Amino acid sequence: MHAVIRTEGLTKYYGQHRAIFDINLEVREGEVFGYLGPNGAGKTTTIRTLFDFIRPTSGAASVFGLDTRKHSQEIRRQVDYLPGDTVIYDRMTGEEVLTYLANLRGGVDWRYVEELAERMECDLSRHVRTLSRGNRQKIGLIQAFMHRSKLIIMDEPSSGLDPLKQQEFYSLVEGVREDGRTVFISSHNLPEVERVCDRVGIIRDGELVTVENVDALKERAVYRVAIEFADHVPQRAFCGLPDLKDVVVEGNRVRCTVVGKVDALVKAAAQYEVVKLVSEEPSLEDVFLSYYNQDGSDVP
Repeated sequence: MHAVIRTEGLTKYYGQHRAIFDINLEVREGEVFGYLGPNGAGKTTTIRTLFDFIRPTSGAASVFGLDTRKHSQEIRRQVDYLPGDTVIYDRMTGEEVLTYLANLRGGVDWRYVEELAERMECDLSRHVRTLSRGNRQKIGLIQAFMHRSKLIIMDEPSSGLDPLKQQEFYSLVEGVREDGRTVFISSHNLPEVERVCDRVGIIRDGELVTVENVDALKERAVYRVAIEFADHVPQRAFCGLPDLKDVVVEGNRVRCTVVGKVDALVKAAAQYEVVKLVSEEPSLEDVFLSYYNQDGSDVP
């Protein structure tokens, strides 16, 4: 697959403050790519360099093979963007805002805009100044999807949405993927990224820590498992098994933490009659904490 976004050694300093450093990133055509990191990690700075809103201190970036500094206007014509700090003309109605933005790009299929508004339950007749944060975000999302661009870049896209509208947003993203188009999502919402993304890049203190498939990252996650058996089980059957820690055997119950694969635990449990098994599914929250602990230092 072709690279839709590519950065090479991308670095940005604000005076003595390092925003991003030596970012080497490739986003492939047709994938949904998640860019994960806490606030201040460098996610928005990376995005702004792609549009030439800010210039990198060193390194280079390209979108559709176009240099972001030499061809910024052409890139902006081909890419839809939802910033994290969306500013909408509050004296206009939602319809007027979208009409204005559509005309800047040569127009859109208004029937599709109405379809998006219906899916997001967004009343376009209301003035923006009367809308809640979540309803303003809906207008931002509609403008991001309405041109059906080959690349959509979104910064914290589901911020302010209620759970039902988040699900509708995920459905829209999946539709873009099915069309063979590309989505780049910057987020600190790990369940969201787990839900929609194919690959994930994790950025910390301006440096790209890793880029992996979502499934590969899940293998770093932690399963917390509790098993109840029909009869007492021997402690030796479960202690010392690979990928297990914090094993507690009490009569006919076993509790443990699985780091990575559950194969050894399943094979050991299969030797006895299992009555009940409870497992907390792995989440990217656990994966994230394997790169960052609460004070920001590496987790050994």
